[in-house]
Amino acid sequence: MVESSGTERLDKLDREILTILQREGRIANAELARRVNLSPPAVHARIRRLEAQGVIRGYGARLDPEKLGYDMLCFVQLSLQMHATEKMAQVRELIVAMPEVLECHHVTGEYDYLLKVVVRNRKGLEQFLANQLARVPGLARIKTSLVLNEVKQAGGLPV
Repeated sequence: MVESSGTERLDKLDREILTILQREGRIANAELARRVNLSPPAVHARIRRLEAQGVIRGYGARLDPEKLGYDMLCFVQLSLQMHATEKMAQVRELIVAMPEVLECHHVTGEYDYLLKVVVRNRKGLEQFLANQLARVPGLARIKTSLVLNEVKQAGGLPV
C-alpha cells in the first residue's frame, strides 16, 4: 500500500489504474476495466474516488510546441531582493499570469525560483525577458539557460 497525505491508501489496483491513465489518458473505461480485471462500474468508482481525493488532478492533451511555432524552451532562474511574504506573493502572482511560463518552482539554493519558459524564437525571448520578467518588482537577478535538446519530458509518476 502507498500512503498519500490526506488520502486513503492506494492499493495495487489503484496503482495499476493510475499507471495506465498516465500513459493513456483517453483509454475507454471498458478497456481499462479489462486490463485491470475489474468491472467497468468498479473502475469508474475507483477513478471518481481518486479524482475526489485529488490524486488525479485532471486530464489534458500533450501538445508539440514546435508544431505550434514555439521553437525555444528555456529555464530561467530568479533571485529576489527581499524575501518578505508579501513580495514573494506579488512575484508569484505576476509570474503565474505570464502565458510563456509553463512551470514555476520555488527552490532552494542560489536562486529562489526556477521557471520553465517557452517562446517562439530569440526575439520572443528577448521581449519576454525585457518587457515582462525584468519589470517584475523585487527581482535581483535573472539567469537564463536555453534548452538544446529535450532528452526526457515529464512522464508519469512511479506509482
